[in-house]
Amino acid sequence: MFGLFGKRDARQVPVDALFARIAEASRQPALYLGGGIPDSFEGRFESLTLHVFLVLRRLRELPAPAADLAQDLVDACFAYLELGFRNAGISDIAVPKRMKKIGQMFYGRVRAYETALETGAPQDLIEALRRNASPAEDGSQGALLLAAYADRAQAHLAGLDLNAILNADLLFPAPVELEASHDA
Repeated sequence: MFGLFGKRDARQVPVDALFARIAEASRQPALYLGGGIPDSFEGRFESLTLHVFLVLRRLRELPAPAADLAQDLVDACFAYLELGFRNAGISDIAVPKRMKKIGQMFYGRVRAYETALETGAPQDLIEALRRNASPAEDGSQGALLLAAYADRAQAHLAGLDLNAILNADLLFPAPVELEASHDA
């Protein structure tokens, strides 16, 4: 329906495909089982935010039109979250309030993860993930594993150019360590 009005038609298809791969990666069971992310709406939001953040961080390093793609990706993410609220039966009046809160949470997480990565101290990312994505009492172990996963994901994404980001089947490494910790 939105394409009928000519809004970035040519770019929307690859953006939607990219977002679908990001969303799929954010739902890997090992992230929830070993990484301590709660299997709830909030937990799925936290995992999605982490994955979108990692891709946005890489897009920021790439030349144009990566910045446009980054904005389109954020727009797709929020459209997806809004649709989730609507499908859950949230009223049309309440959706904008929820979206405002979700926006604040999303950008707060992005700032926290970016600040943690800029310090270069691994403990800062672990703490940011423990506070947000893996809040269980024993969340420090889950946050440690999520931080290792995020580091591997960053290293993988660093090797991808814009074309590879748009077309790669695998954007994120398998959370092998997370699965191994759960099986132990």
